[in-house]
Amino acid sequence: MPDLRQGAWRKSSRSNGQNGACVEVALTAEQTLIRDSKNPAGARLAFGAGSAASFISQIKAGRYDV
Repeated sequence: MPDLRQGAWRKSSRSNGQNGACVEVALTAEQTLIRDSKNPAGARLAFGAGSAASFISQIKAGRYDV
């Protein structure tokens, strides 16, 4: 996995910081990476290009609402 500690991460435009649901996204040539902005050293989700688009579409559709 590429080293993404030096500024390649960007905060999601949907993150507002008020409800604790803040995520950051980094793009590489092979993957889309997602992490919790409150815990940048923690776990990351890694998706191939097609998988990331599908996952984001499912989130927008409410499939993972709890």
